[in-house]
Amino acid sequence: MAADQPYAAVRLPEGPWWDWDVLAWNGGEPRLAAGYGLSHHHELEPTFAPPLHVSCPAAFHDAEFRAPTPEESRRVTELLGERPPVPAAFEADAGGTRPASCLIAAEHLDVVAELVLRHWREDAAPGQRFAPWVRRPAR
Repeated sequence: MAADQPYAAVRLPEGPWWDWDVLAWNGGEPRLAAGYGLSHHHELEPTFAPPLHVSCPAAFHDAEFRAPTPEESRRVTELLGERPPVPAAFEADAGGTRPASCLIAAEHLDVVAELVLRHWREDAAPGQRFAPWVRRPAR
């Protein structure tokens, strides 16, 4: 991509992505989780690998992804010494008096859309995926 060519907004699957959190940061790869509510499960996991720059809160609501502004593009390019392949810019409710402006830059973005349970269920379907912290209760 040419240095003066603007970035497009990151595109995610349609969904009720109201609640967001940083699900894991394993091996230098921030993995976010999103869903309508995160108390029981989530349905979306964008993973930025490897991250080059991350500026976002650990939990937020109602993220609106957009193209990075020219100023954000210039700033992250100056920080990194080159234009990142994947910049994800968004505004989100982080509990403050105004939306938080967030920016994550990475080499690539992987998106998984599937139901992930956040607590143990005996009646979970075979092969059902659980969040990283969920363990079968001791018997």
